[in-house]
Amino acid sequence: MLNEILESYGLSVNTSLIEKVETGLINRTWKITADNKVYILQQINLQVFKHPPDISENMLKLNKYLTEHYPDYLFVSPLATTSGEYLVQNKVGDYYRLLPFIKDSHTINTVSTRQEAYGAARQFGQFSSLLSRFNIQELNYTLPDFHNLILRFNQFEQAYNQSTPERLTEAEPAISDTFRHKYLVETYASIIKDNTIPLRVIHHDTKISNVLFDKNSKGLCVIDLDTVMPGYFISDIGDMMRTYLSPANEEEQDFTKITIREDYFEAIIAGYFSEMAKELTDSEIKLCLYAGNYMIYMQAIRFLTDYLNGDIYYPVAYENHNLIRAQNQFTLLHKYLEAEKKLNKIINSFIKKQATSGI
Repeated sequence: MLNEILESYGLSVNTSLIEKVETGLINRTWKITADNKVYILQQINLQVFKHPPDISENMLKLNKYLTEHYPDYLFVSPLATTSGEYLVQNKVGDYYRLLPFIKDSHTINTVSTRQEAYGAARQFGQFSSLLSRFNIQELNYTLPDFHNLILRFNQFEQAYNQSTPERLTEAEPAISDTFRHKYLVETYASIIKDNTIPLRVIHHDTKISNVLFDKNSKGLCVIDLDTVMPGYFISDIGDMMRTYLSPANEEEQDFTKITIREDYFEAIIAGYFSEMAKELTDSEIKLCLYAGNYMIYMQAIRFLTDYLNGDIYYPVAYENHNLIRAQNQFTLLHKYLEAEKKLNKIINSFIKKQATSGI
């Protein structure tokens, strides 16, 4: 199956070691060893990314900019085929790309130390900081409206109005939570309407597995750049809060395990501010706390919407799986809201440090 793809890069199936990589939920991935070199081959998921050339074009532009302005920065960019192309399309229309494998690097799936949270936050902050002067108008939107909270709420309302009586009854507490916290949608709407904060080059998927670490667990760079496009900083820092703060992830069914690790929040802020403090506007800094609410709430209603629609988007493994996921995220939201005063003090301490250091 991969023969014609590898041949386009000058590689042969007969002399290559091909290993399926099971991590990652979107694209199919293989580790390729050939001629004493190691590569990563990916098949782009066309159900998610409708126009892969947009992704390739974004990566080439960003790679060109970073190479010119920050040549020492590690940017994992796709390799060219023997004919100079950066995407390969097979006979049935699937798209593939080949990337270099970074030696002595690894990824992790769960944040288990403050050092990891800090290192990841610093990497995502550095990525946006280095690209702060990049002409954002040149970037394609690879997933239009991906983090548009207004759209996500409207999708929830539509599902709510069309769902079955049985599912509406089962989901009543989560539905009530959605309407009770609608003010988060209104805040987002005012941000968009008033142009409160600037568009930036944003990763949009800041889970810990999208950071490469070295053997000493130091962050090297960010990876999985398909979702890189214009966006707001609240997407990146907010998703780190959503996925790093609790030792229990979104699949946890025992909600008593969901907690807010305040020291991890401090690590996220410290890591992100270490690179982005000089870039963030006063309006952005004031929205740091909101960022966590924004991303946690949005994921909660996305799970709930899918449940009300009959589980048509997220894969499910058991009955009410998406509803449990939604309830999990609402529990996380409640814990986050309860900790807001303490979390706000952490943010304010970094604002003071920023002012005294003259950044």
